[in-house]
Amino acid sequence: MPYVQNTDQDREDMLQTIGASSLEALFEPIPEEFLLKGPLDIEGGLSEQELQDWAAERGSMNWPAGSRANFLGGGTWDHTTPALVDQLSGRTEFLTAYTPYQPECSQGTLQWIYEFQSMIAEIAGMEVANASMYDGASSCAEAALMALNITRRKRVVVSQGLHPDARATLHTYLRHQDIEVVEAPLRNGVTDWNGLVDGETAAVFIQQPNFVGCVEPLDPVSAMCQETGALSVASIYPVAMGLLRSPGDAGFDVVVGDGQCFGVPMGYGGPHFGFFATREKYVRRMPGRLVGTTVDRQGKHAYTLTFQTREQHIRREKATSNICTNNALMALRGCIHMAALGPQGLEELASVSRQKALFLADSIENIDGVELAFQDRAFFNEIAFRVLDGSEKLADLLDAFDQAGIAAGIRLGRWYEEHEDVFTLTCTEVTREEDIECLIEVMQETLATEVVR
Repeated sequence: MPYVQNTDQDREDMLQTIGASSLEALFEPIPEEFLLKGPLDIEGGLSEQELQDWAAERGSMNWPAGSRANFLGGGTWDHTTPALVDQLSGRTEFLTAYTPYQPECSQGTLQWIYEFQSMIAEIAGMEVANASMYDGASSCAEAALMALNITRRKRVVVSQGLHPDARATLHTYLRHQDIEVVEAPLRNGVTDWNGLVDGETAAVFIQQPNFVGCVEPLDPVSAMCQETGALSVASIYPVAMGLLRSPGDAGFDVVVGDGQCFGVPMGYGGPHFGFFATREKYVRRMPGRLVGTTVDRQGKHAYTLTFQTREQHIRREKATSNICTNNALMALRGCIHMAALGPQGLEELASVSRQKALFLADSIENIDGVELAFQDRAFFNEIAFRVLDGSEKLADLLDAFDQAGIAAGIRLGRWYEEHEDVFTLTCTEVTREEDIECLIEVMQETLATEVVR
């Protein structure tokens, strides 16, 4: 983005306007010991053209997802974004708008947020949803805070199948609040809750499908939480809900997740948007904002911010959260994408992703030296495979993918010591059959070659 520099006259005019005698006068309130005593040890400035060349040179080192066959997942997925998402979200009414703080803000903004909430609630199987959140990880953390507030307990049980970033965020939020965080281990790809949830547990967290790609049984978790009085929280991949049963239908209390799969490019990891849905009985404990619909004095349909339970709006001790924004522009893109898909489109999107994943799994099972890491085939579109010759052979395989121009293979040993020889591959609707065939060919050649060290 080209920039416009301030001239000396521009600076003089600004100083005169605010009544400051000099630039240094702006820093007079800062104690002397904190002021910089000499020039910064940095290189000289660049001209606009030099800066553009510098950025272009470094940018050329990146490999955008669209330039390679892509089988990566792990929380950020390569999905098609309909053209209308860019077209509508780029309108100036949306692009220049900030997140709504006041009830009298634009009716158009309030309307799309209301529609966003309605679609998220339907996908989650819940009664209410808020106006979105930062991302999936912060949504999990806010669900923990809500559960602790409701139950007044001091213990949270988290599946190790929950995304590692979400688990790390939970630990960060709760580390200094005298809250015990217990992680439930994975057994054959799904969570083993044996003896971990009791009457002192505030919340139980599960991911559907989980981080290693497996579909978790929800009914036992819901029943366990109802028996102990803990709140059940599910973090979902919303595309998967086109085929899988929603957590709300299984009796869960809270559903959260990351909505990047709806209308948001992968963008080197961000920005994303999070969502948060719950039962109506917990609506006043829910973080963030809630847009409602009503009728104005003229009898016309109208929208308003019904709840604003943030510390910027109400007394701090009454606030449910200090979460600061709702990633409105990203959530708008998600809203447009969900509206374009509709229920049938979401089911078709999920079905194509699942079918391609099955084709990939069937093809790889015929290759010597690799097998499904978890044998019950209860996966959606992300599949874990084990290299039989160990982690060194896996390293060779991932290198071979890279050399062939294929973005593939999330190594689970980074987070799970027992899975040093396991990696995941993901298919979405954009995965091409020829890309699968190329990946299979690379695997066959690499796994048939002895490791030389």
